[in-house]
Amino acid sequence: MDKFFGALGFMLANTDKIQIIWYGAVLLTMLILAVLHHRLKHYEREMKLWKKLCLIPLLITTVHYFVYVWGVDSFLRRYTPMYLTALLALLPAMCAGLKKSCKAVSVITGALSVVFAAYFFTSSTKPHNFTRKSYTKSFHAMVREMDRSYVLKEWKDIDFYALEDKYMPLVEEAEQEKDPAKLADAVTMFCNELHDNHVRVGADYDFEKYSSSFMLRDYGFSMVQLDSGEVIAVCTDAAVNELGINDGTVITKWDGEPVLQAAEKIGDCGQPVKANDEREILAELAGTGGDTVKVSFIDSTGREQTAELTALENEHTYDDALNAFLHCPEDMRELINSNFSAKMLDDKCGYLVLSAETTGSSIRDDISFYTGKSKWARELFRERLRDLRDQGMEYLVVDMRNNVGGCGPIGYELCSLLSDKDIYAMGLGVRKNGGYKRLTTQMIRSDGEFADLKVVVLTNCQCISAGDSTALCLSRLPNVTLAGITDPNGSGQITGGCCVLSGGIVSVNYPIGLTLNENDEPDIDTRADRISRDPVEVRIPLDYDAAMRIFRDKEDHELDWAVKYLENE
Repeated sequence: MDKFFGALGFMLANTDKIQIIWYGAVLLTMLILAVLHHRLKHYEREMKLWKKLCLIPLLITTVHYFVYVWGVDSFLRRYTPMYLTALLALLPAMCAGLKKSCKAVSVITGALSVVFAAYFFTSSTKPHNFTRKSYTKSFHAMVREMDRSYVLKEWKDIDFYALEDKYMPLVEEAEQEKDPAKLADAVTMFCNELHDNHVRVGADYDFEKYSSSFMLRDYGFSMVQLDSGEVIAVCTDAAVNELGINDGTVITKWDGEPVLQAAEKIGDCGQPVKANDEREILAELAGTGGDTVKVSFIDSTGREQTAELTALENEHTYDDALNAFLHCPEDMRELINSNFSAKMLDDKCGYLVLSAETTGSSIRDDISFYTGKSKWARELFRERLRDLRDQGMEYLVVDMRNNVGGCGPIGYELCSLLSDKDIYAMGLGVRKNGGYKRLTTQMIRSDGEFADLKVVVLTNCQCISAGDSTALCLSRLPNVTLAGITDPNGSGQITGGCCVLSGGIVSVNYPIGLTLNENDEPDIDTRADRISRDPVEVRIPLDYDAAMRIFRDKEDHELDWAVKYLENE
């Protein structure tokens, strides 16, 4: 019962209290209507008035729509249960003269109202519609709301009003120029300073008419820093090849400035883990500049040369380089469709993909989230691992690169099969008076069927949320090694907050639900120092040969490394 009441408290803590009052008003009105119907059903005149009163829930929700939803169509889904409940009030009114039908309809109305209300109160979201405010007023309203409800404010030591002072001049400039791109850029820069990849900025404006400062140019190649410290060109095209810049060419300067110094001036990309940011920033630099940019490099004779490059049209070098580095397909559906797939890589090494913690059923996932277990997932993993064992598996690679997250307990079931001891998974908690209180604890109960299996878990900077949590739990097992070129993302809290700014131009989603570790601290997420709290145990080397395999040959260097590592073990 403690787990049930803890989960219930967590749900209610993350539901907007104002919306509970609105929904409560609808439900209370319907209850009063039911009592009045019981008392007045034998009086024809009073029943005519009663039927008109059945419109009150609909009137309440109509007012609610214009106050909270109008201008943001995406919010309609959040409030659909409330609106459907209001419509249900009309059914008894239409059947009031039919005794048998009226009883049945009343029962159905009551049952459906309970179902809709339960769904509403377990959907932990807090949407805020600021679309009817100006740029500056909507930005201030967003800051005020995030200061109140952003769950990691104290943990990351965020001073929201100092950030507002820093970026308000840009918002004011955007307002004066009526430039939605500048508003979106200001909000993006504001949110990047939170270093939380669960804080997502969306923009909706004419991208052809207005230009964003975050729009990257393409000069025909990207860059990556090797473990040695050298910066080399990758994903080069014919235009720069003719100038002497090829895959593997050492880049020394960008527009006359040492390349690493130039990268520092870009700032950060908002990644939670600073080391991950430093891996990606050179790819950002490779798209930074005007119509032309001067690049210095070491040619084939060992001498430094400088070439002036012209920005190319309709190229996609940045995406090509990023997808190669992350080993991520262009179409995310391909990644999701590979989830839970398994095969043998050779006669001894098994391979299992975990790209999302989801069963494909939102209801089943929600139940798993609040109960802390998923029999469906445990038996699916068991079936996959037994099949691999029957094929001769002696060791296993679990591929969690680019894991998009989902429901943590689904990934925890894999931990259960690989562990012979119970381990702490996470706690659901609330933020109160600058501190944290755990309401319920989720443990991984060991199954242990595959506890003697040697495992390498591959991760990267795009393994986020529930994926991040699963990777951390797996790394605690003595038979598992967490490995990657980069660390997991470092974002683990539960999203649900949303602010939509002036005219629907910009939307910001952010976490409001709290997951805690065994020390009652926020799980996974980095502090202000941006040091990973879930680092890989073994860093996969990124030398010249590895870079050529990844970027030029498009081979899976990390997977090949993992197989060799297990063979040597």
